[in-house]
Amino acid sequence: MNKIITCIDGSAITSAVTDAGVWAARKLNKPLCLLHTIEKSQQHGADDYTGAIGLGARSSLLEEISRLDEQKSKLALELGNALLDSVAEQARANGLESVETLQRHGDVVDALMALQEQTRLIVIGRKGEGHDNEFTALGSHIETLLRKATEPVLIVPEMFGAPTSFMIAYDGREAAERALQKVLDGGLLHGIDCHLVAVKNNEAELKHKFEIAANQLADRGLNVTTAYLEGNINEQLLGYQLEHDIDLVVMGAFGHSRLRQFFVGSNTMKMLEKTTVPLIILR
Repeated sequence: MNKIITCIDGSAITSAVTDAGVWAARKLNKPLCLLHTIEKSQQHGADDYTGAIGLGARSSLLEEISRLDEQKSKLALELGNALLDSVAEQARANGLESVETLQRHGDVVDALMALQEQTRLIVIGRKGEGHDNEFTALGSHIETLLRKATEPVLIVPEMFGAPTSFMIAYDGREAAERALQKVLDGGLLHGIDCHLVAVKNNEAELKHKFEIAANQLADRGLNVTTAYLEGNINEQLLGYQLEHDIDLVVMGAFGHSRLRQFFVGSNTMKMLEKTTVPLIILR
């Protein structure tokens, strides 16, 4: 059974990420898996001084550093377990029964890739520890994750509430069609007001494809509002989202190497940097 893998790290955004994971687990009727990773910087407080022995450093000092590192590693493990227990309790208090916790050592993206076969959706904060006071900061793992993940990724800002509306950023290209199909088939966004928005580009027959997409959404029972805009892509999308007070934005990630580099490195990341609402990236 696929799970809602929800990444927590103890930062100020953890509560919002948990709320988003609970919401998704309920909507999709899937288990919630809370993932906490202990990275190397959390385990070791001192640099490796073993190469300094020849410069006169005493072995007793190196042994003390090793003992301190071991203590810090154990403390990081205990703190991680305490965090997982606390967040799991929060999730269950919100009415979710199927909750599990998982702690891993190493990079969070590596941990997520190892769980791909169990994953229905990844939920992660737009910024993590070390960036609590930086509004526009993105977690250092976000772009790497978007380039590697095969399942949808829900990126959560500082606050999260169950959305009542969402916007699909549609450009008529293959990745946008795949994202649209996942919205049609997935169920996560059904029952929520849908805004299908396209910004005029060089894609052949974009207007015709846009109309077909709107009809497909309506045929699935979604309440669809359409907007066909002109101008700068990011400015138009952000402006529309703000004007219509849309709660969540959906975009496609691009698989073709050249397009992937351009869009993931440009439009998607710009939206992430500037939008204040959750964003779902679909492949």
